Amino acid sequence: MKNNSTKKKLNNKHLLHHLDPKNPIHQIIVFIIGVVIVLVIYKFLMGIFSDNHNHNNDKVLLVTAATAKSANVPHYFTALGSVTPTITVTVKTQVNGILLKTPFEDGQYVKTGDLLAEIDPREYQALVTQYEGQLARDQALLATAKLDLIRYETLIKQDSVSKQIYDTQKLLVQQYEGAVKLDQGQLDAARVNLTYCKIYSPVTGRVGIALVDPGNFVQTTDTTGIVVVNTLQPIDVEFTLPENQVPSVMAAINKKIPLNCEAYDRDQGKILAKGTLTAIDNQMDPTTGTVKLKANFPNKDNRLFANQFVNIKLQIDTLKNATIIPTAAIQNGSKGPYVFVVDKQNKVKLKSIVTGITQVDDTVITSGISPGEVVALEGADKLVNGSKAKIMVNHKASK
Repeated sequence: MKNNSTKKKLNNKHLLHHLDPKNPIHQIIVFIIGVVIVLVIYKFLMGIFSDNHNHNNDKVLLVTAATAKSANVPHYFTALGSVTPTITVTVKTQVNGILLKTPFEDGQYVKTGDLLAEIDPREYQALVTQYEGQLARDQALLATAKLDLIRYETLIKQDSVSKQIYDTQKLLVQQYEGAVKLDQGQLDAARVNLTYCKIYSPVTGRVGIALVDPGNFVQTTDTTGIVVVNTLQPIDVEFTLPENQVPSVMAAINKKIPLNCEAYDRDQGKILAKGTLTAIDNQMDPTTGTVKLKANFPNKDNRLFANQFVNIKLQIDTLKNATIIPTAAIQNGSKGPYVFVVDKQNKVKLKSIVTGITQVDDTVITSGISPGEVVALEGADKLVNGSKAKIMVNHKASK
């Protein structure tokens, strides 16, 4: 009896393994068993989800938050710019000779008219002396010829001299007059070359490192020059903007609104100088789709240097009474950006928003929330619509 009972239990336990898949009755049995298993798993998972959902709704989550506020927000266009001196002068010699001295220190600040270089003047002084003597000689000859002409004028009236001698003397006077003019021109040129032996700064600015040392022979064909002088106060910054931003700039220019510019360091963490937009190029670069602009900065503290790269912020507009929140509060979903708003009862509500421009750490919200509403920051990733939150710290928007 025990053997028969044991065999029956074994047959029932392994019944599924002996079902015939071609038998219709057996197929119905397998289908029913499968449906029961799926329903059991579904109910189990739904129970877990429901427990977690209720748990999240009931649990109070700790978050930091910020209050949306209203402020006037400047609208900037940003670009990478290069600092360029307002005037750059390469000081070159206009006469050939030995460079005697360069009475300046490398990097020195100079003013218009300060002596920058002196070339050996002896050769040019000698030419001046030579032409002065030549001019004096020809002036004396001219004076003698004029006196003789006066005498011949008297004699010809008395018919005591021939007209040929009179005409010859008259032409001699004109010849000496031409010689005097030639001598005067040569003397003036020699005096000009003598003044070129001393080279003065044509502009106020800062000199660079000397390109030629005293003792060298310099000449007018030299291409490098003696030193370079850059004007640094004021100074310009050239930068480019994409073509889609040009209409906004032109609209402000046409309204004769001065556009303020700010120059920042490479990390955009420190402002170096403030200035204004002074020029926009008259054509677009077809290869890059950008247009070149120029801004001028007083640079009184010399924080901008020639060929320095800076980040430019060009303010083209100011948004009045805009709603702003910290950018960190904004979440992105399949339906667009949203935020979690915490009401006075500490209940969380998900709100879809429309964002505007972003400045520093804040973003302008054009619709979705109003000033005064509290939005979640840190800990927002754990929130769901309808959950409860406790605010640990309430930050303010930085504007």
